[in-house]
Amino acid sequence: MSDHRVVIVGAGMGGLCSAILLAHQGLDVTVVESAGEPGGKVHSRDVAGVAVDSGPTVFTMRWVFDALLRSVGTSLEAELRITPLQVLARHFWPDGSQLDLSANAQESEAAIAAWSGGDEARRFRDFCKTTRALYATLEGPMIRAQRPSMGRFMGDLGFKGLGVLAQLGPMRNLWQQLGHQFADPRLRQLFARYATYCGSSPWQSPATLMLIAQVEMDGVWSVDGGMVGLAQALSRVARRRGAVFRYHSSCQRIEQRHGRVSGVHLQSGEFLPADRVIFNGDAGALRSGLLGDGLRQAVPAQAPTRSLSALTWSMHTPTEGLALDRHNVFFQSSYASEFEDIFAHQRLPEQATVYVCAQDRPADLLPGQAERIFCLVNAPACGDGNGITEEALEQCQTRTFQHLRQLGLALQPTTRNSVRTTPQDFHRRFPASGGALYGQATHSWTSIFSRPGATTPLPGLYLAGGSVHPGPGVPMAALSGQRAAEAVMASLALTNTFPRAATFGGMSTP
Repeated sequence: MSDHRVVIVGAGMGGLCSAILLAHQGLDVTVVESAGEPGGKVHSRDVAGVAVDSGPTVFTMRWVFDALLRSVGTSLEAELRITPLQVLARHFWPDGSQLDLSANAQESEAAIAAWSGGDEARRFRDFCKTTRALYATLEGPMIRAQRPSMGRFMGDLGFKGLGVLAQLGPMRNLWQQLGHQFADPRLRQLFARYATYCGSSPWQSPATLMLIAQVEMDGVWSVDGGMVGLAQALSRVARRRGAVFRYHSSCQRIEQRHGRVSGVHLQSGEFLPADRVIFNGDAGALRSGLLGDGLRQAVPAQAPTRSLSALTWSMHTPTEGLALDRHNVFFQSSYASEFEDIFAHQRLPEQATVYVCAQDRPADLLPGQAERIFCLVNAPACGDGNGITEEALEQCQTRTFQHLRQLGLALQPTTRNSVRTTPQDFHRRFPASGGALYGQATHSWTSIFSRPGATTPLPGLYLAGGSVHPGPGVPMAALSGQRAAEAVMASLALTNTFPRAATFGGMSTP
C-alpha cells in the first residue's frame, strides 16, 4: 500500500472508476458517500418493497467498462450480466403512429420505409453514415481527451475531421441540422430527443450532438439488477482492489494547508487526511463555496446555464393498452413549446414528452401482472427556488398521465404504487445543482471547452462526474473518473514519488 492517501468525495460513476484504478495501483483510497449505497445519480426507489431503477436507465458505450475492467485484471462478463436489446426504443405520436428503432440499422431502415416511405428510409441511411463519420471524428479529440482546448481540438481533428464538421454545418443547432436530414417531422423529433441526453434543448444544442444516435446504434444493453447493479459491481471491484467505502458520510469541507489540499472534514466531525482529493459531485457546489470558500477558485467563476432536471414517477403497477418495450417515448404535437417552457420560462412544460422505462420488458408478462415502471418528463433546474409549486407539480402529473392515456397507455400513479421525485428532491440529493441532472447545458458548439477538466488550479484537488469533461451520462461520467485517476497518477509521477510505469495500459482502447 502506498503512503499516498486519496479521498474520493462521492461514489457516483466517476468516483467508482477513479477508486478502481487508484486502488489497483496500490494507493490508499477512501470513498466517502452521503447516501447508503454507491451510484450517485444511478439509484433506485423502493415502491411497495420493489426496487425500481430511478436514475439513468440506458446502458451504452460498453467499451468504456470493458476497457476499465480489463485494465485491472477482470472483465465486464465476470462482474455483471448484461443483455443486448433488439429494440433501442419504441416511439409513439399523437397521430397514432408508432416506430421501433432497432439495434440493426437495416431493420430500422425497413421499418421507416414501411412507416414513412422509401425516400425517408434513404435519408435515414444517409443520416447513419453522417453520424458514424461524426462519431469517428470526435471520439478521440473530444470524448477521450483530458480536457480539449480550442487549439488542441482543431489540431487533433486535422483536415479530414475539419471537413466532416464543415459538411455538417457546425454553426447549426441540432434542430436545424435535422431539418436538412429528414423531411418527416416525426423523425426530426425522434432524433432531436438526443439533445436531452445532455440535458439540453435541440434548439440551442450544436448539431454535433447527432453523434449520440451513433452511440445508441452501436448497442444498448439491459443490466441484470438494473443500472444499480452496475454501480454495485464497480464498488465490489474497487473493494477487492483495496478501496474503502464509507457510506452515510457527508463531506462538510475540503481542507487546504500551505496552498494545497490536505484532507476532508466529514459532517460527523471526523477529519480524513489526504494529499489528493477527487470531488465527484456537481461543480456548482465548489463554485458556491459549499465545501469551503477557498475552493471557489477550482472551477470557472461564471456559472453556466443549468441543464435539464426532471419530474419522475417510480411505479410498480400493471399496465393496460399499448404493448411496451423496455424503452418507450411518447411525443407531443408541439415539441418546441416543451423547451421554451423549461429554458425560457423556467416552468414545467404544458406539453411534455414522456419517457417510460418498462424495466421488466421485453419479457412477456401475465395479464394484470404488476411491473416496474419509471416515467420521466423534463423539467427546469430550479429546485433551489420557489418556481415549482405543489399545484404546478400536480397539474403536470395530471397532464402527463392524461397524455399517456390519449396515446393508449393506461397508468395511474397512487400513493401506494408510486414514488414521485421532483427537481427540489434532486437538488437536496445533489447540493448546489438546482436539480440539474447533467451539469451544464450543452448550448453551443464551444460548450465542450467550458466544462472543467479533471485537474484544477488548486494543487491536490481533482474533479470527476457529469458536470466536468467529457460530460453527462453514465459512460461519460465513468470516463471522467478515469481521467481524474490518470491526473492523480501523473502528478505522483511528476513529483517522483510513484513510478511512471503505473499507468493504465490499454484503458482507453475499446
